[in-house]
Amino acid sequence: MVLDKIQKENDIKELNAEELTLLADEIREFLIHKISISGGHLASNLGVVELTMAMHLTFNLPEDKMIWDVGHQSYTHKLLTGRKNGFDQLRKYGGMSGFPKRKESLCDAFDTGHSSTSISAGLGYAQARDIKGEKHYVISVIGDGALTGGMAYEALNNASQIKTNYIIVLNDNNMSISENVGGMSSYLGNLRTADAYTELKSGVTNTLSKIPVYGDRIVKRIRKTKSGIKQLFIPGMLFEEMGITYLGPIDGHNMEQVCKTFREAKKVNGAVLVHVCTKKGKGYEPAERHPARFHGAEPFEIETGIPKSKRVKSNYTDIFSTVMRKLGDREPEIVAVTAAMPDGTGLKRFRNMFPDRFFDVGIAEEHAVTFAAGLAAAGLKPVVAVYSSFLQRAYDQVLHDVCIQNLHVIFAIDRAGLVGSDGETHQGIFDLSYLSSIPNMCIMAPKNKWELSDMMKFAVAYHGPIALRYPRGEAYDGLREFREPVKYGKSEVIYDESEIALVAVGSMVKTAKEVRSRLRDTGYSCSLVNARFVKPYDSELLLELQKEHRLVVTLEENVKSGGFGEAVLDYFNQIGSRVKVLNITLPDDYVEHGNVDMLKQEVGIDADSVEKKILAAYIGL
Repeated sequence: MVLDKIQKENDIKELNAEELTLLADEIREFLIHKISISGGHLASNLGVVELTMAMHLTFNLPEDKMIWDVGHQSYTHKLLTGRKNGFDQLRKYGGMSGFPKRKESLCDAFDTGHSSTSISAGLGYAQARDIKGEKHYVISVIGDGALTGGMAYEALNNASQIKTNYIIVLNDNNMSISENVGGMSSYLGNLRTADAYTELKSGVTNTLSKIPVYGDRIVKRIRKTKSGIKQLFIPGMLFEEMGITYLGPIDGHNMEQVCKTFREAKKVNGAVLVHVCTKKGKGYEPAERHPARFHGAEPFEIETGIPKSKRVKSNYTDIFSTVMRKLGDREPEIVAVTAAMPDGTGLKRFRNMFPDRFFDVGIAEEHAVTFAAGLAAAGLKPVVAVYSSFLQRAYDQVLHDVCIQNLHVIFAIDRAGLVGSDGETHQGIFDLSYLSSIPNMCIMAPKNKWELSDMMKFAVAYHGPIALRYPRGEAYDGLREFREPVKYGKSEVIYDESEIALVAVGSMVKTAKEVRSRLRDTGYSCSLVNARFVKPYDSELLLELQKEHRLVVTLEENVKSGGFGEAVLDYFNQIGSRVKVLNITLPDDYVEHGNVDMLKQEVGIDADSVEKKILAAYIGL
C-alpha cells in the first residue's frame, strides 16, 4: 500500500503522480473502514482528501502552520503526519483525538473543536511570525458553514490589514452539518457558478498573451489591477473589497490545480483567500447522499451505511422533538431557533410542520440568542435549541440581551453533561455554573423522559428567561410513578427517610436511585430527592432535610465550581447548619474524549464511586 510509505510528515513529497492518485483512494478506503468500526466524522473527512494532500505537498510541516477550523476534518492530516496506527484508538479514552491537538503532534498548530476560530488563530500566528522575524507560511482552513459565524468576519476584517503572506483556504462544500443557510451561502453559490467570469478570464488572458512583445505586459498589468474583470462578473467580490486577494473558485478534488493555486497564493504579500469547492462525503455513496447523517457517524455497515446498533429506546432529543411538535400545535406564539443544528437538536419535525415559525440562523450562536431576545420582546415565545458546549459562545448575549430585560426566552440545552468521544470542546459540563451566575435566569433539569415533557410545558407557561438542560443519549424511563406537577423552585421528594439525603440533579437521579438501593441493602437509611430546579434551589426543603439527616449529598453532572452543590453548601453555611454536605461533581478540569460510562468511572460519578464516597463521609461523622 502507498499509505504505508507515509510514516511521518512530508513523506508524501516522495511520491510520484501515480502514487498520489492511489494514495487518495487508499486514504478514503482506510477512513471508511476505520470509522465504520469506531465511529467518527466521516463525510467531512472524505471531502478534503485531495485538498489536504495538496496542502502537505505544497507546504512544509511542522515549520509551516496549518490551522483547521472546527477540526473534525483533520483525519487525512493526521494520516499524512504519521498517525495511522492511532486510528485503532480514535476517540477512545487515552487514544487519539478526533480533533487537532497540540499535545498530540507538532504538526497540529492549534487545538480546535468549535467553529469560526481558524482565521483569528491563524492571523495571530502570522503576526507573531512577523514580529519574531520568521519566514514560514500560515494557512487557515475554514468551511463555508463556519464562515456564517460572526467571529470569522471580525477576523477577515483584521486580516485585510496584514502586509505579509497569510493564506486562508475556504473549503466550500455547501454544508456545515446540515445544509447551509443565509446570505453567505447564496453569495458563495454565485461564486461557484460564475462560469462566465472563469471562461472570459481564460479567453482574454490567452488572446492577450499572443500579442507580440506587449501581450505579456498587458496581462501582468491586468492582474495587478484591483478593480478588474472580477468586479464586472462576480457580484460584490466581498473578499477583494475587504482587501483580501481572492483566488478561485477551484476544484478541490483536482490535486494538481489546488497545488498550483497554493503556489500562487504563496507569492501574495498580504492576506489571500483560496476558494476550493469540494463534495462532502466524496467517494462513499451513502455519505454523498446523506452527508448530515455521516457528519458524526456511529459504527456502520460499509456495504449499506446502516448503523450497526439499532436504537430501540428514544433519546432525550427525540422526546424534545415530539414535545415541540405538540406544543407548536397548541401554542401559535412558539417559535424555534437553531444555530445550524435542526437535525441534531430535534427541530426537524417542528420545521416541517411550522416552517414560518422555524429559524436556522447558521453557525452563529451569539446572533441566535439576541435574535430570540428580539422575538421575545415582540411578544413571541422563542425556544433556542442548542448544545450545552455551544451555548457557552453566547454567554454575553444570554446575560446582556435576555436576562437583563427578563425576556421570556426558553433555552433547550441538549448534550448537557458528559457527551463522550468528541472530548474537551464538546463536554457540556459548565452550563449550570455559567447560567447560575446570571440574575433572572431559571434553570431546570429533568430526571426522566416524562419530566422533560412536563418541564417544557412549564417553561412555555413561565414568564422570563428559563433553561432546561438534558443529557445526550437514551432517555431514562425509570421512576415513572413519581410525577408530581412541576412547581417553580420546588424539588420532588421521591423517598423520604433519614440519616443520608441524596439530592440529585437531572441525569444523576438515575445514579442516585441505584446508590440508594445499595446503601439500604447494607443497612443505611437514605432519602432521595429530585432537585428539579438548580436555580432557584429549594431552600425550604433543604431546611427540612437538616432536621432528620446528618449527611446531605448533592449529585450533578457539572463541574464543582459555581455548580448546584456549591450553592447548597453555601446555603447551609449561611444558616449555620451542622449538617455535613458532600458534593458529588465533575472535577474543575477539562474532560478528555472517551466512552461516557468509562469517563464517569474516571471522574468518580458512577454508582460505585459515589457509594464509596458516601460511606467514607458518613462513617467519618
